[in-house]
Amino acid sequence: MLDSSSRIRPYSHRTPDDYIQSIPPEILARFDEEQLDEVWRVLERAIPKPSPKIVDLRFVIDLIFSRFYIVLFLGKDRRSQRRAYQVPRKLTRISNFIAAIILLINLNLFISLVILVILYLIKTAVGMSFSDSFHMQDVVQCLAK
Repeated sequence: MLDSSSRIRPYSHRTPDDYIQSIPPEILARFDEEQLDEVWRVLERAIPKPSPKIVDLRFVIDLIFSRFYIVLFLGKDRRSQRRAYQVPRKLTRISNFIAAIILLINLNLFISLVILVILYLIKTAVGMSFSDSFHMQDVVQCLAK
């Protein structure tokens, strides 16, 4: 059982002491100092340490029939080992590269669109008009008819 102090802490901030304190006291009393230090050392190595990310984008998409989440991290690879899985074919590598480029282009277009809409809304709220004869409101009303 976890005590109340470790339940309050988020998973990413837990320490080996949080897990050691969750061991029942009668079992913990049977450990000598050397065994306890070794358990603490193993827990210290097992707990993942987050690395700083340049981009940490997380959001959820709720659809009628299902719920999806999207997570995008961008940061320096600090893993000590190479991945055991190697991409088998050159065609797979090329298609993965093309998919990544398409994803980045779409993300760029989406962010650009959001920025333009925000700028347009700010311009409209301030009352600025670049043309007396053309307004986006007129275009929307024409399309609605």
